[in-house]
Amino acid sequence: MNVLSNNADQLAIFGGPRACPDPWPTWPVWDDSERRGLNEVLESGRWWFGERVRQFESEFAAFQGARCAVSCTNGTTAIEMGLKALGVGEGDEVIVPAYTFIATASAVVTVGAIPVFADIDPATLCIDPSDVERKITPRTKAIIPVHVAGCIADMDRINDIAKARGLHVLEDAAHAWGSQLDGQGAGVLSECGTFSFQVSKNITAGEGGALVTDNEELADLCRSYSHCGRRKGAAWYDHDYLGSNLRLTEFQAAILLAQLSRLPEQIKRRQHNASLLDAALGNLQGVQLLAPQPRMTRRSYHMYIFRVDESVLGVSRDRFIEALNAEGVPASRGWYRPLYANAVFQNTDRLPAHPIIAPLTGKGVRYSDVCCPVCEQVCRDAVWIPQNVLLADEPAIKTLARAIQKVAAGCRLLRNR
Repeated sequence: MNVLSNNADQLAIFGGPRACPDPWPTWPVWDDSERRGLNEVLESGRWWFGERVRQFESEFAAFQGARCAVSCTNGTTAIEMGLKALGVGEGDEVIVPAYTFIATASAVVTVGAIPVFADIDPATLCIDPSDVERKITPRTKAIIPVHVAGCIADMDRINDIAKARGLHVLEDAAHAWGSQLDGQGAGVLSECGTFSFQVSKNITAGEGGALVTDNEELADLCRSYSHCGRRKGAAWYDHDYLGSNLRLTEFQAAILLAQLSRLPEQIKRRQHNASLLDAALGNLQGVQLLAPQPRMTRRSYHMYIFRVDESVLGVSRDRFIEALNAEGVPASRGWYRPLYANAVFQNTDRLPAHPIIAPLTGKGVRYSDVCCPVCEQVCRDAVWIPQNVLLADEPAIKTLARAIQKVAAGCRLLRNR
């Protein structure tokens, strides 16, 4: 075990020197590329849903290896748009992981369907295909695997399950811009996939989203839905389908084009720095890394996640993070908790039906008895380090690794004080 045991009695939480005194890279990253793009849009007077949006969609589709991309207001509406285009609607069931952001499940509710929560694989934190199989019923219409932290879910098994049961698959790839499995991009490992460009994301315009697919007919339906129900080739004021207004602006597209231009280099840096952390922490007692993914030819790393074993370290995950923070490590327990624990699902048993407060009441579903034990354990022991930290230089990453080693070595002191 490679630890700095000689520094364990100098933990910063007890007044010792901070292991990481220097600031970490800030986010978002921007330069004159964004400024020029925004000024060009401003001065052109063409601010609304035009050529730059089309250019970004084309370039992002090519980056993910997809034939088509349809942009929209955010990652949540991208999922809603995709589900509607796939024909998911009132009374259908959609299997989603319990370990993800609320949008994966709330989008299902918004289109009138019912989310069914599956547990996750403890090695990857992505949806567990075996539990997906257990959760399928005659009402199941679709599966939404989530590529957590850019790690691609077990799409081979998920697609096999879906094909055997006649189900749709929509990838929630909100963490997977650039992630590839055997050279194929996330989002086109199934029928379609959705992305987010919210401010914390590895490519951002503050907000924004997109759906990618190889199915042009599906893309046309999504475009119609995002564009007030207008059908390709129809007159401007012909609204042949039911739609919404989910259009991206030219300002957002200008920012995203600049962001996309530097993303490949940022991915390389994040991957390299994650490999340095893996090497430094791989044999550290009480720290468990996620399983390697040899078939992933590129990974986006929206965050670096490891798990801590309280039975080995003798301290809780939260106490471990407190000590890391004192050392200057911007670690957190993450913002995920089991989705079914949120009041919007628990209210199904408690409150009368209401489209916002209790949208699932009366629909024959209850979540008070749902339990996904792996997800619940991960929510107690996972440590997240945000993606901007992985843009630091190599010496800073090595200092970060030493800080984690230092805290692990000092857990005896953390227990006793």
